[in-house]
Amino acid sequence: MWVYLALTSALFLGVYDVFKKVSVTNNAVLPVLLLSTATSALVFTPLIFASQTSLLHCENSLYIPAIDAQTHLLIFIKALMVLVSWIFSFFAIKHLPLTIVAPIRATGPLWTLLGAILIYNEQLSLLQWMGIMLTLLFFWLFSTAGRLEGIDFKKNKWIWFIIFGTLAGAASGLYDKFLIRHINRMAVQSWFSVYQAIIMFLVVGTLWWPKRKQTTPFTFRWSIPLIGLFLVLADYAYFYALTYPDSLISIISALRRSSVLIAFTFGALLFHERNILHKALYLLGILSGVLLLLLGS
Repeated sequence: MWVYLALTSALFLGVYDVFKKVSVTNNAVLPVLLLSTATSALVFTPLIFASQTSLLHCENSLYIPAIDAQTHLLIFIKALMVLVSWIFSFFAIKHLPLTIVAPIRATGPLWTLLGAILIYNEQLSLLQWMGIMLTLLFFWLFSTAGRLEGIDFKKNKWIWFIIFGTLAGAASGLYDKFLIRHINRMAVQSWFSVYQAIIMFLVVGTLWWPKRKQTTPFTFRWSIPLIGLFLVLADYAYFYALTYPDSLISIISALRRSSVLIAFTFGALLFHERNILHKALYLLGILSGVLLLLLGS
């Protein structure tokens, strides 16, 4: 069951990535991130209130139990980790073609798997070693496709932004496994969303608002709140999958990365990006490596 939940999460994530690209293109990034996280927080605020006032009973799957201060701190750390990943990723998505960003994001399961080996003692099989080598090979080949568009993977700072965002996302995925083992999944998702909105309000107020007239102007688009809504749906399925005792974070991460197929397709069709054939072949190579990681488990 957790496999199907991971695939459902991937579907929503793919649409979520497309809404991100639509929202940040020629737009100020930080307020987009603030409004999208605020949308997620608004979804959970009524549920938190209803749970704490007994309007929603504990038997309900949407019930959010009360948590102590230490648990709030752990979830706050999760919110910080994700926002670091998102801030770097959103800026990269704004300045890079979606067909460049999607394959780099597809390497996320590789870094999650390596972390899972170190932290959770998940063992590598022969197929998984082959998957690692194949993923790294096609990631290197993929850098050659970037050169066709004048994007040097070594010198372009937005490439490093998306790489760092992907690594931070992998670290967050490993932390999720720890959280869900000890904390109710609805408590994690709800308070994580609330804390993200609070942190982003402070970030926008201190970094973007004072200098807003010297930077890219902000334009509201209806795709912005849809970022938050689709993230809620994707994370609901994701956290639910992690609650299964036999679930493997390395496999769930790999399945969720199949969302790049949706993002890549929309990048090719909706945004008319270039060199699609080369990038599609290298993306398939990266996903083949991810598939070997999956089969090896």
